[in-house]
Amino acid sequence: MAWPIAEVARMSGVTARTLRHYDEIGLLPPAWIGSNGHRYYEERQLLQLQQILVLRALGVGLPEIARILGDQVDELEALRSHHDRLLAERDRLDALAATVSRTIAELEQSRKDGTPMTSINRPENLFEGIQHTDVEDSLRDFPEHAEAALRATAAMSQAEVEAGQRERTTQMIRLAELMTAGHPADAEPVQRRIDTEYRALTALRPVSVEEYRAIARAVVENAQWRAAYEAIAPGLAAYQRAAMEAYAVARLS
Repeated sequence: MAWPIAEVARMSGVTARTLRHYDEIGLLPPAWIGSNGHRYYEERQLLQLQQILVLRALGVGLPEIARILGDQVDELEALRSHHDRLLAERDRLDALAATVSRTIAELEQSRKDGTPMTSINRPENLFEGIQHTDVEDSLRDFPEHAEAALRATAAMSQAEVEAGQRERTTQMIRLAELMTAGHPADAEPVQRRIDTEYRALTALRPVSVEEYRAIARAVVENAQWRAAYEAIAPGLAAYQRAAMEAYAVARLS
């Protein structure tokens, strides 16, 4: 049995444009192309599409997915491998949720009685379950900026790199606090925080308005970035994008 591209798009939630792109880059060729020029997919292609989408959900980039699919031989073994990845991701998210839940409880208690947060005694507790992606991998859509970031981190010690990662996570948490407090994305406290991020971003290299807006969109469209923001607070990725877009309009245009 074969399904036309429109039906595959409907079933999978992937746009026909994306499916055509997967074909063009050799990632997912259709089973055959009809005389009308339409692509048709059979069971094998649907299974392969499932693998692609699972890996994308796990934050794997298309070049790496192509390598994984090219190396695999048995589809069942591939599914078992993906299943292991999903279980590991579930465990990571469970640990992250526990960390955020504990921080919420400690913040509430701290604000209630004026005592320091328990986690401050061991600050590393604030970052349990938070995994940091490789700079080059997370910035794959912005190669020039990835190269600048790699040059900067190459000159740092491991302790400095880890401190920078913790600081970025802290900034995300502070932005989440502004969001949950009800501040609009273009509010002054939010824009001050975005300005701090922008200065850190442009300290690596100049960034055009168009590239900055592309980075803002990537906060939601890049699976790794979106997952990192959503792990802090649901809706934070879209909030960050809106705040960056407001900053671009108000201060960069």
